[in-house]
Amino acid sequence: MNETKVYLAADIQKALSLGRSKTYEFLDEVYRKQEPFRVIKVGKLFRVPQKSFDEWINAVK
Repeated sequence: MNETKVYLAADIQKALSLGRSKTYEFLDEVYRKQEPFRVIKVGKLFRVPQKSFDEWINAVK
């Protein structure tokens, strides 16, 4: 069984060196567009598939 790994909002916050509020604003915006990476929202919680985020962040470098 393939296990899909996800990042939490705190992981994205740390990776991008953002504050908590900015991280949630950014994730909400990305969730609505589903670009430049995928975001899953469960209630108020954000989950970001690692593969999608890693491909985006590595393309930026």
